[in-house]
Amino acid sequence: MARIPSALAAALVLVLAAVAPAVVAAPAPAPAPSSDGTSVDQGIAYLLMIVALVLTYLIHPLDAASSYKLF
Repeated sequence: MARIPSALAAALVLVLAAVAPAVVAAPAPAPAPSSDGTSVDQGIAYLLMIVALVLTYLIHPLDAASSYKLF
């Protein structure tokens, strides 16, 4: 059995180490869509709900202090 010189073996290892990652790497999958529109609609709905609650709690004390007797 013939012996491989150590310099040739080291060069072969370096070449394989440089080529191996390129052979194993696969193309990246396409990114998923970040939003389908429903999450934007839901966010706007939550924002409007918060605005409605804030307005309700701001207007209620003024309505309760009025001199009108509804009931």
